[in-house]
Amino acid sequence: MGRAIVRNPKAFLMDEPLSNLDAKLRVQMRAEVSRIQSRLNTTTVYVTHDQTEAMTLGDRVAVMRGGYLQQVGSPMELYNNPANLFVAGFIGSPGMNFLPATVEGDTAHLPMVDVTLPQALRERIGRTDGRNLIAGIRPEDFEDHAAVAAEQRADGTTFTVPLDFVEAMGAGYYAHFSVGAGELASSDLQDLAADTTGGEEALPTGQTVVVARLAPTSKARVGQPSELWVDVTKLHFFDADSGESLTYKP
Repeated sequence: MGRAIVRNPKAFLMDEPLSNLDAKLRVQMRAEVSRIQSRLNTTTVYVTHDQTEAMTLGDRVAVMRGGYLQQVGSPMELYNNPANLFVAGFIGSPGMNFLPATVEGDTAHLPMVDVTLPQALRERIGRTDGRNLIAGIRPEDFEDHAAVAAEQRADGTTFTVPLDFVEAMGAGYYAHFSVGAGELASSDLQDLAADTTGGEEALPTGQTVVVARLAPTSKARVGQPSELWVDVTKLHFFDADSGESLTYKP
């Protein structure tokens, strides 16, 4: 069994300190650890498989995979600008939605809709000839079309889908719908699926489940066609073979 030695008496190492606590106590202890760390004002190395702990407790987060460093940065840097598929899928709850994509000119073809890419995003993606692409969409980058401000609608595209499941969360809804995405061949997503965070959710029919976070004013209902909007400016694109993000900004 490995052993960690902290030679700096003013630094602390915490290795999965909350892993055996129930959900409510874990939230309470997370807040208490944060208060203690702030009061002591000392460097703390915190090891965890729980991305919520990493996001809420870390000033800088290092994401490891198989013993190799994937990316290091502030929690929001990793969330908004992931360097690869593994980081994108590990950071965020609910996780990023992953879908197969092709790009032709300034048009990206997604399973549920074709979208016109902004010029800046298209330039970051670069040439895509012969590359297997995966598009990533955060749940909050969807919205009920009726709840989108008129001046914001031009940043996205509207599509209609029936909803399979709607979770009322008080501050909003998590709406689940399925698309015929097929199996995404990616070692990054396979590793995510084997991790406690999970990968993309697939149905026995071979379809992929997409999760959208909607405003509390949404009238979306299960089984009914719902008009959803996706913010095209927030799309991520990855090379399926290497896992590299094509939209990452160093």
